[in-house]
Amino acid sequence: MPAESNLLSDMWPLAPIGATDWLLELCGDGLTGFMPPAMPDAAWVLNAMYEHEHGPGDVSHHEYRQARLADGSAPRDTVAGIDLDAVGVATGGGLGRAEHPGPGWRRLRWAELARRTGDPVVPDGLRPCFRCFPSVKRNGSWPLGIAPPTEGSLDRESWIRLIDILTAHSPAGPDTRCLIYYNPLTLGAEDFDNLHVRVGRLGDAKLLYDVPEADLADFSPTNLWAEDRSWVLCTDYDLWATKVAGPPALIEALLNDTVVEAVRLP
Repeated sequence: MPAESNLLSDMWPLAPIGATDWLLELCGDGLTGFMPPAMPDAAWVLNAMYEHEHGPGDVSHHEYRQARLADGSAPRDTVAGIDLDAVGVATGGGLGRAEHPGPGWRRLRWAELARRTGDPVVPDGLRPCFRCFPSVKRNGSWPLGIAPPTEGSLDRESWIRLIDILTAHSPAGPDTRCLIYYNPLTLGAEDFDNLHVRVGRLGDAKLLYDVPEADLADFSPTNLWAEDRSWVLCTDYDLWATKVAGPPALIEALLNDTVVEAVRLP
């Protein structure tokens, strides 16, 4: 996609070496993402999940996968000679970008699922991840009628809305100068020494969802932060949510928004 790659380079050129030094000092290693502390406040934007209009159903994603393998309607998933279907569980979850599945599906809020099941939104001592909602899953697999959150990336709806909220709470609005970082795992796990950082306008951040980094990153940026360091967000490669650290007014806006679903965690 040369045209898209040129667009990315024009609007989001590579940042100078050392652009993440302050994050390394503040957060430690950024292999899966530079996870900031409260600055002075923070909240987690939860990745979207969806439920089919007919409900969760009695069949799990794994059971459905095994049935398709048995009748020959799906090929086996083999990597480096290892039959993943024989050794793993089809959880129903994924890795990377996600969006609304289409007709017949609706957004399922974490809070709604917590009320329905009695599970906490996020168990004490954990971050939002695959360990959430244990009572919903059968042997580690979600019901076929629920599309659980993906790891490592915000969903499209949440990314677009989050950019709008950040814009409203940045003095320069869409002209706010900011930087993005893609962790090496999102770029094929090939270069762990040269951190990949770009610089651009907050008003041009929405396009990042549809213009992949080096045709490899099927993820929203791992970190996005204002150049003045007034706020920073982190979407860890292994988690189901994005931590946003910044001023209290920004965090309250996230917590009270009707599109993104955000929570405070200890």
